[in-house]
Amino acid sequence: MADVQDVLDTVAAQIAGFVYPNGTGNPSVSGKDINVFPGWPLPEQIDGDMPQGIADVSVYATPTERNTTRYRPKQKVMSIAAAAITLTASTGRLTVGGNMPSPFTPHNVAAIVGGNAFIYPVQPTDTLTSVATGLANLIAAKYPGTTNSGPVITLPAGVSASAARVGTTGTVTTEWERQAQIFQITVWAPDPATRKTIGAAIKGALAQIAFITMPDGYGARIRYHRNVLSDEAEKVRVYRRDLYYEIEYATTATKQVATVVATEVEVETQDGAPIFNRTY
Repeated sequence: MADVQDVLDTVAAQIAGFVYPNGTGNPSVSGKDINVFPGWPLPEQIDGDMPQGIADVSVYATPTERNTTRYRPKQKVMSIAAAAITLTASTGRLTVGGNMPSPFTPHNVAAIVGGNAFIYPVQPTDTLTSVATGLANLIAAKYPGTTNSGPVITLPAGVSASAARVGTTGTVTTEWERQAQIFQITVWAPDPATRKTIGAAIKGALAQIAFITMPDGYGARIRYHRNVLSDEAEKVRVYRRDLYYEIEYATTATKQVATVVATEVEVETQDGAPIFNRTY
C-alpha cells in the first residue's frame, strides 16, 4: 500500500534526478553538492552545510491532509505471472509440456472434458510426468480408462477435451481510500544564485508532470500550489525557497490471487428454476 512516507520518498527520489540530471556521480545543476531527503532538516544540519557551500532540499508533508475518496473500492490487476508449464489437447489426448517453474510459482493445470472441469494444482516436488499423472487420476474418477504414459494423457475412446489451460497467479491491488495533502519542497541554499538554479530546476521539471507513480503502481496526481522566497540571517545565512504542491494519492491493499482456468455458467428460467449448467 502507499502512504504518506511513500509519497515523501518518491518525491525526494524524483527531485534527486532533477538536480543531478546526469547522476549523483556527476556535477549537480549548481555545480556543488546538494543533499535531497524526505522530512524536515535538523537545525544543525543546515548550520553545518551552508558554510561549506552545500545546499539541502527537504520534502515535508504539511498537516493539510483531507479525504478525497469518491469511488467504490475497485480491483486492478497489476501483473500476471507467465506460465512455465503448458497443456495441449488433441484427439483423445492431453500433453503436459514446457518446464517446471524454477524458482517454483503456483500453477493450476486444467482440462475441460465432457463439460466437466478437472484442475490439478502443481506441487513444488512435481515433474511434468507427475503433473500428468495427477491430472489423469482426476479425470479417471469420472472417465474410467484414462491413463498416462510420461507427460501424455490418453482418454477413453469417444472422450475428448474441449479445452486445456494453465493458470498462474496475479497481483491484484484494490484502492480503498484516496487523500490529498500539501507537500512542501524547501531549497536551503548558501547563496541566492544556488537557490535560483536549484529552485528553477525543480519547478521546471515538476511543471511537466501531472502524475507520479507510487510503489503500489497507482498514479498520484501532483499540482503546483504556490511558492515563497525568504532570506534568513541567523547563526548562518540561509537563502530559502519553499515550493508547495498538492498530491492526491490512494491507500491500497495488494494480494496474490489465482487466475481463472474454468468457470461454470448456470442458465435459469425467469422464476429461478435451473435449465442447465455448463462449464467453460
